[in-house]
Amino acid sequence: MPRIAILLPLAVGASAVVCTIFLHALAVSATVNFVRHERTRGRAGASGRIDVAIVVLVVAFAFVAHLLGITVWAVVFVLCGEFPEFGIAYYHSAVNYTTVGYGDVVMTPSWRLLGPLEAADGALMFGVSTAMIFAVIHRLIQDRFVDLRD
Repeated sequence: MPRIAILLPLAVGASAVVCTIFLHALAVSATVNFVRHERTRGRAGASGRIDVAIVVLVVAFAFVAHLLGITVWAVVFVLCGEFPEFGIAYYHSAVNYTTVGYGDVVMTPSWRLLGPLEAADGALMFGVSTAMIFAVIHRLIQDRFVDLRD
C-alpha cells in the first residue's frame, strides 16, 4: 500500500478551507445587506412575487459562492500538479465538494487526502448556505404574515 502524505496536504487543504470560508462569509454578508435593503424599502414581505425574487437572489448568492469554492479547490489541484488542465481539476473538485464521489478521476497518494478535506469543506459550506436561505425565508414569512410572528 502506498504511503499517504498528511502534513503538507493538511496545510494546503486548510488554506483552501479558509478561502472558501471567506467566500461564504462574503455571500452571507451580501445576503444580509441585500435583505436589510429590501426591508428598509418596504419590499420584503410585501408580496409573494417580491419574496420569491428575494429568495431566488439569495440562492444565487449561495450558488455562486459554491462555484467559487469549487474553483479555489480546482486551482489548488492544478498548483499541486495533480491535473494538467483546469477543466479536469474543476470536474474533480466539483465531485469532491458536492460529496458525489464518482471516483472516476483520482489523485496520487501524495495529495489524496485533499479529496476528503474538500468533501468536508463542501458539506460545511452547504450547511452555511442552508442556514442562510432558511433565515431569509423565515424572515420573509414573519414580515409577510403578522399572525406568524413570535
